[in-house]
Amino acid sequence: MKNLIIRLLVNAVALAAASWLVSGITLQGATTGKRVLTLLVVAAIFGVVNAIVKPVVKLLSFPLLILTLGLLTFVINAAMLLLTSWITGKLDVQFHVDGFWSALFGALIISVVGMILNAVLPEKAEVH
Repeated sequence: MKNLIIRLLVNAVALAAASWLVSGITLQGATTGKRVLTLLVVAAIFGVVNAIVKPVVKLLSFPLLILTLGLLTFVINAAMLLLTSWITGKLDVQFHVDGFWSALFGALIISVVGMILNAVLPEKAEVH
């Protein structure tokens, strides 16, 4: 449970960085508290999309992943961010990604911030 919360917070921070740095990614909320709550909801949706949809897409696109030496992964990550934006739109969550290029740059930022945070955070907690 602790690891799930840590991953949720890492995703939320990475999504916040992307919305701050990429003009095509918007996160709205009247107050700071509402923006934080929106970030947590978006991070949860993004985590579910990455856990369920992304492996299927990677499996189906495996030959192209090999052919492009893994560069297609960036496009897949952008597609997962666009899917997250679409789902949040259907759920009336104030998060929007405006087009493929915004999604691509946002996915790059999310990947880099996620890697940095995962590098500085402790490994999985041991069960006692």
